[in-house]
Amino acid sequence: MNQLLKGIAASPGLAIAKAFVLKSEEYTPVQTTVGNPELEAERFMNAVNQARAELEQIRASTEEKLGAHEAQIFEGHLLILEDPDLIDVIVDRIKTESVNAEFALYEVSQSFIDMLNQMEDELLRGRAVDIQDVTGRVMNRLRGTDSGNLSQMTEPCIIIAEDLTPSDTAQLNLQAVQGFITEIGSRTSHSAIMARSLDIPAIVGAGAGIRNIQPGTMVVMDASEGVIVVDPGVDELAGYQEKKREYDRRKSVLAQWVNRTTASKDGKLVELAANIGKLEDVQKALDNGAEGIGLFRTEFLYMGRSQLPTEDEQFNSYKYVLEKMEGKPVVIRTLDIGGDKELPYMDLPKESNPFLGQRALRLCLDRPDLFRTQLRALLRASRYGNLKIMFPMIAVLDELLEAKRILQEEKQKLAAEGVELAERIEVGMMIEVPAAAISAHVFAKEVDFFSIGTNDLIQYTMAADRMNETVSYLYQPCHPSILLLIRMVIDAAKQEGKWVGMCGEMAGDETAIPLLLGMGLYEFSMSAGSILPARELIARLSQSEWSGLAEQALTMHGQQEIQAFVQNNKKGEQ
Repeated sequence: MNQLLKGIAASPGLAIAKAFVLKSEEYTPVQTTVGNPELEAERFMNAVNQARAELEQIRASTEEKLGAHEAQIFEGHLLILEDPDLIDVIVDRIKTESVNAEFALYEVSQSFIDMLNQMEDELLRGRAVDIQDVTGRVMNRLRGTDSGNLSQMTEPCIIIAEDLTPSDTAQLNLQAVQGFITEIGSRTSHSAIMARSLDIPAIVGAGAGIRNIQPGTMVVMDASEGVIVVDPGVDELAGYQEKKREYDRRKSVLAQWVNRTTASKDGKLVELAANIGKLEDVQKALDNGAEGIGLFRTEFLYMGRSQLPTEDEQFNSYKYVLEKMEGKPVVIRTLDIGGDKELPYMDLPKESNPFLGQRALRLCLDRPDLFRTQLRALLRASRYGNLKIMFPMIAVLDELLEAKRILQEEKQKLAAEGVELAERIEVGMMIEVPAAAISAHVFAKEVDFFSIGTNDLIQYTMAADRMNETVSYLYQPCHPSILLLIRMVIDAAKQEGKWVGMCGEMAGDETAIPLLLGMGLYEFSMSAGSILPARELIARLSQSEWSGLAEQALTMHGQQEIQAFVQNNKKGEQ
C-alpha cells in the first residue's frame, strides 16, 4: 500500500530501489555463575582483542576509501576498547561476582549507554551509539555470532534499519546500496556524517513507521527533503524517476563551479566559505569549492569526553585545519558552550533560561583558565595558515575589550617563551545580539571583521526560540527588522574599512542571497553542500542592481512580501 513518511534529511540525494530490511537482534544475556572467573575474564579479553582486530581492518579500509580523517571515527572506537572505565570495570565484575562475560558486558555497557542517551546534547547521545557499536562487536565475538557484513550486498537496494552504526556505514557496498533510512538518529550522528562523506542519500529519525516496510518493497527516498514514498504508484514512480534524472543533471552542472572564484554578473567578488564542526568536515568543504572556513565551531573538541581538552590537543586540531586549507582564511570561533550545548563534566549551574545566561564568551571570561588555554592553542597554530579569531555572543563593548586584553597577554607570554606566531592575526566578533548590531558603529572601531550569526540574531530579535515548533512561524530571516539590522552592521563596518561575513543558515538561503549581495555582504559562510548552488546563483545576479532592489525590500512590511519581491526579480536574472 502506498505510504508517505517523513524523516530528517541527513545526506542529500534521491534514490529509488527495493527495500532491504536490516533486522536488529534484541539480545539480553542471562546471568550465570562461572566456576573459573579468571578463565572467564580471559575469554572476555580474547573477544575484546578479536573486536580490536576487526576495527583495525575497518579503520584501514575506511582510510583507503575516504581518507585519514573519516577513519578517525574508528580511532575513537579503538579507544573505547582501551577505556579502563569500561573494560576494567567489566573484568572486575566478572572476577568479583563470578558472572558470565556476556552478562557483565551487557550490564556495564548498558549503564553507560543509558546515561549518555539521557543527555540533551546530540553529540553526547552519538557517543552512546559508538559504545553500542563497539560493545556489540565484542558481544558477537563472545557469542560466536556475526551481525553480517553489508559490504557483501550485490543487488541495488535501500537499507531500512532501526539505526546504522558507523562500522555498518563504512562497510556499505556503494555499488549496491543506493541509500539508507533509519528509525532513529540525527544529522550529527556518525552514520549521517559518514553518509555525507560517502555522498550517499540518507534519511534518519524517520520514526516507527518504517517498521511496516516489507523486504523487497519499492521505496523512493528524497533525502534532500526527508521524504519517503513506500510502494509508489506507476505515475508517482515515473515522476520521481524524472526528478532523479534532473537531480543528477543538476549535480553534474554544479560540479563545474568547484574551482571558480565567486563573482556577480557585474564582476563584484565575494567569498563563499564553509561552516564546519569537526575535522572531517574540512575535506567536504574543499570538495565543494569553499574559499575559506567562515566558522569553525570548536565545541566538538570539548564534547563527548570526560574532561577538558588539553592545549596540545586543541593545537593539533587547529593546526590540521589551517594546513589543510593551504592559506585560505580560517575563522575559528572561541568556545561557545551554554544555551543548548552543555558539558556535563564542567558541572555548570542550571539556569532557567540558558540562552540568555552564562554562555559563550560570558562563560570564557568567567573561566579565564579555560579561555587562556584555548587562546594559547590558537596562537601557537596561527603560523600554519591564515587564522582569524572570532569571539561569540558579545553584547557590550567591555566584553570585547576584555577578550582582546586576555588575547594580547597570551600573545606576549608566548612571544616571551620563544614561540613563533603569525605576524598578523585578524580578530573579529559575531553579531548575534541585537544590542551588538545596533552598536556596530562602536564595535567596528575595535575589530577587524564582523560575522553575523543569524540563527541567534533572529531568535533574539523576534523573541522566538528557534527550537520551539509552536513559534517557528516567527523565525523569519527575511523580515524587514532582520534585514535592517544586517544593513546597519554592514554600513558600520564599511565606515571603518572592515569586512562583514555571515555564518548563519541565512547565508545559504537562495532567497536571502540576492538581498545580502545587494547590501554589500562580503563573505557568505554556509554548509558545504550549499556552496555550489550559491556560487551559480551569484554569478547570475548583478550586485549593482540588487543594491537598489535591497533598498526597496527594506521598505516592505513583512517577510512574505519580500520573498515574493525577490522571486519576481530573480526571474529576470535567469
